[in-house]
Amino acid sequence: MGEMHDSNTIYIPQDYGKIRFGKVEMRNISIAVAALTLAFTLSMFLYSSINGLTRGEFFLFALGTSFAAVLTGFMLHELAHKFVAQRNGAWAEFRAYPLGLLIGVVSALFGFLLAAPGAVYIQGAISQKQNGLISIAGPLTNLGLGLAFLALGLWMESGLLAIALYWIGSVNILLAAFNLLPIPPLDGSKVLRWSLPVYVVTFGATVVLAALLLLGILG
Repeated sequence: MGEMHDSNTIYIPQDYGKIRFGKVEMRNISIAVAALTLAFTLSMFLYSSINGLTRGEFFLFALGTSFAAVLTGFMLHELAHKFVAQRNGAWAEFRAYPLGLLIGVVSALFGFLLAAPGAVYIQGAISQKQNGLISIAGPLTNLGLGLAFLALGLWMESGLLAIALYWIGSVNILLAAFNLLPIPPLDGSKVLRWSLPVYVVTFGATVVLAALLLLGILG
């Protein structure tokens, strides 16, 4: 849970509990999406290729696929936290981490991606159960989207769209597994504090899927 006391702090209206976005938040979302899309695109373009595509064509493929992966894997994850928090009567807004985004872009130049794009900051009186529900919303969103994209990609079997769908699905599954690690401040630590059975089932299923992907069994 984060409490902000800087100039970006936004007044909490009495009717909070509705889904709303602030101007500062929208600017932070745009910056984070742009930086992460750049990082993913660089990582793909510099260190991989697809037979039959020119470098220019592959760049456009990498850019489009990266943008879709960022929107689903990152943005919808964070918005899931925000929406559940606001539905539970809390103030919740996303704030980007400029240094984390910079590290992401720089690390992509070296063939790997290490980024802390930002987080949803929450203020309000919420219970441990509500905190757990807010925390699990992001990984569950990734898990659901990951399964859907993987299924579509495997069903199509071949072609650029199948490759893109499979890659986007893989990103979502791996992000879900990472965020469910029981290490503060990751989502998994808060879910574990709320409910051990829910955590074990969710984390177990996600880890199995991630392992199948990494071992090349699924795909």
